[in-house]
Amino acid sequence: MEIKKGFKLVSVIFASTIILAACGNDDAAKDESSEVASSEVMSSEVAVGELQDGTYKLEEKNLDENGWKVDFSLTVKDGEITESNYDSLNKEGKLKTEDEGYQAAMVEKVGTGPADYTPQLNDDLVAKGDPTEVEVVTGATHSSESFKTYAQQLVDAAEEGNTETIVVDNKVEEK
Repeated sequence: MEIKKGFKLVSVIFASTIILAACGNDDAAKDESSEVASSEVMSSEVAVGELQDGTYKLEEKNLDENGWKVDFSLTVKDGEITESNYDSLNKEGKLKTEDEGYQAAMVEKVGTGPADYTPQLNDDLVAKGDPTEVEVVTGATHSSESFKTYAQQLVDAAEEGNTETIVVDNKVEEK
């Protein structure tokens, strides 16, 4: 009886070993393939392709809830971003960065205003050349994210050499 139990135990262990060996994988190959996949994903997310010289424009179609719409242009020379002009206009065509009342209200509420963060975003894009590397400005998170999204659209257009104005339909649905 003991011999039968021993034989069953050895058989189970042997079968388990065979099954585990067949199901196992080569960790080195797995790590290498996931590193390649990760680097491919990362490079496609952050890499800026070859930019075509020209001026690329983007504008929002509608005023936002505060009465502003984005007006953004990007200039590329010798394949590099040389100028970034992100700002917002009101219905009179006045720039948000020049609205002293709006600036004061934002500074009081969140510690920064468009006259502060807008040049910072524009300068950061020119310096880094890649919208994904632009730092989000504390107190201006929404504007920073909007800037980065729109800058990426302009960079995509510059990669294609498409100088047609990008019009963003930013109409907010009433709830």
